[in-house]
Amino acid sequence: MSHLYLIAQIAGRSVAIDSDQVESVVDIGEVTAVPRASAHVRGLAALRSRVVTVVDTQSALGMHGDSDARRAVITRVDGHHYAMLVDALDDVAPFELLPLAGGVALDPAWGGAGRGVVEREGEPILAIDLASLVPGHATIN
Repeated sequence: MSHLYLIAQIAGRSVAIDSDQVESVVDIGEVTAVPRASAHVRGLAALRSRVVTVVDTQSALGMHGDSDARRAVITRVDGHHYAMLVDALDDVAPFELLPLAGGVALDPAWGGAGRGVVEREGEPILAIDLASLVPGHATIN
């Protein structure tokens, strides 16, 4: 059975995000740094009369480099709103989630976020769980 997924780019890689995890997609304005926050937390931003925690997804995946991403997927995890930075947004379409094939080697960070794959025009795209990128949040497989 197919389900809607948002196709985005993180660290140059296409990823599929289950639409159930997406509240909205926004451009992030000014971000205020938070002292002593996790390295994955870029800071806090005001968004439609509420404050969201801005998460640098590349850092959460263990990748280093300066991401200047300003687009974000707003998600809610354990009652809190997070702005998950993405490089670009591509499409929203229905896909069937397929299991990760045996023998597929993923970098440990991607492996921790990966929940399966969707196929778009014969190309496999890793489906990720945004909650797994929230600092301090443990997901249950």
